[in-house]
Amino acid sequence: MQLRTLAVVMPAYNEGEGLPSFAREVLEAVRPLASTVHLVVVNDRSTDDTSAVLAALHDELPEISVVDSAVNRGHGPTALAAYRAGLELNPDAVLHLDGDGQFIGEDLPRVIRALEHADVIHGVRGGRTDPWFRRALTACVGAAVALVVHERIPDVNTPLRAYRTDALRRLVDAVAPDSLVPHVQFSIAETRLGIRREYVRVRSIPRRGSAETGTMWGAAQRKPKLPPKRLIVFSARAAREVWTHSIRRHPSNERLEKPQDADTGPRASAS
Repeated sequence: MQLRTLAVVMPAYNEGEGLPSFAREVLEAVRPLASTVHLVVVNDRSTDDTSAVLAALHDELPEISVVDSAVNRGHGPTALAAYRAGLELNPDAVLHLDGDGQFIGEDLPRVIRALEHADVIHGVRGGRTDPWFRRALTACVGAAVALVVHERIPDVNTPLRAYRTDALRRLVDAVAPDSLVPHVQFSIAETRLGIRREYVRVRSIPRRGSAETGTMWGAAQRKPKLPPKRLIVFSARAAREVWTHSIRRHPSNERLEKPQDADTGPRASAS
């Protein structure tokens, strides 16, 4: 599968320590798959040296472009901003990764090549080293979504996803504009819109850098034993959002038929 243009989109917050090696690894892995590769990083007003690191990386790796958020907006809105920036490049396919580097570059070609047979690919994480409460939260969300769409979706909130471009446009239009948890809403919308979805097993590794948990949920901790209050508050807000936007609006939970004339396939390179 040879693409004309591939956009890799990546939200990042305080990832200055691990981002350089991860960006190089990602680009090395995906360059053979497309004639042109773009890596779009949206910096969510990081408070560490992420901005300086990205400026240096742009000088070294011309495929990288940086979008700086005007204010800190959180992971969900930043991921959506990254998707929109990637779509503006009119690529054949879009690959999403979080900037914390919890994936292995050599797994990425399998995810992208799987688009030959589907519109959306979920990278299902194996060997997650996240705190127990993060893994438990994913399991609970997955069970709730399964009740809504009448289908089990493995790793319902995985941040490693690949899309055919037209399918991604439909998904971005289907979710709340500043969704806190766009990937959960995407998973629901994919089923309802009849978007073809497949799964690829990938390896999950610890966050790159010296802090295992980063600073998304407050001060970085090593091996936290209980969920921080900020995560509890966020989860409650996200649950209300999903209920309001993705569940209550569709009380019948019926799947919508996918337009028969939709062409969501990535264009192959003539070479």
